[in-house]
Amino acid sequence: MRRLVVAVGPRRLGLLPRRNTRTGKESLLIKEMPQVMPVHIYHEKQRRELCALHALNNVFQDSNAFTRDTLQDIFQRLSPNTMVTPHKKSMLGNGNYDVNVIMAALQTKGYEAVWWDKRRDVNVIALSNVMGFIINLPSSLCWGPLKLPLKRQHWICVREVGGTYYNLDSKLKVPEWIGGESELRKFLRNQLQGKNCELLLVVPEEVEVHQSWRVDA
Repeated sequence: MRRLVVAVGPRRLGLLPRRNTRTGKESLLIKEMPQVMPVHIYHEKQRRELCALHALNNVFQDSNAFTRDTLQDIFQRLSPNTMVTPHKKSMLGNGNYDVNVIMAALQTKGYEAVWWDKRRDVNVIALSNVMGFIINLPSSLCWGPLKLPLKRQHWICVREVGGTYYNLDSKLKVPEWIGGESELRKFLRNQLQGKNCELLLVVPEEVEVHQSWRVDA
């Protein structure tokens, strides 16, 4: 699994390689305004058809939050009579592990996934009570470096790190800077206007119980 931890400030200005003198390996430092201390972002990169796994680990900012075996066990528990395969038709379309696996995985960590009603305005989301967002959307299929004229449903993560929101799509080379709360709401609106796009709010159990992910709760 390809994993990347990058240091970022409020705006991405450029990528600079930094060599570790002990290991000889290079990491990426996204250098920003020098007076701002950088924060570290965990960004798990795409491997095979495991975007649900990457989205979950990116939400928790932890490479060990979930593994392929963990999600496969949950999948088998939910579908005990199904052949062992991560490709299962879901309520959100054809994407690797379906939304039921993601919801069950979150529950093992004391979190819930709130399915967002697209008829509601994202202004009513109480962002301080939401750990992150998992979005299901169409994404182009690639064969090596080639982008095919086909699309398939894909899971991505968006969350706040160090006071700034980032798109942690596992297909991106580096985290994509979104900005503050107003920029995030604009980003979510734009995504939800797309065809076959669904939004999940990742919240602690008590937030889901009291519905305090809404400012009008």
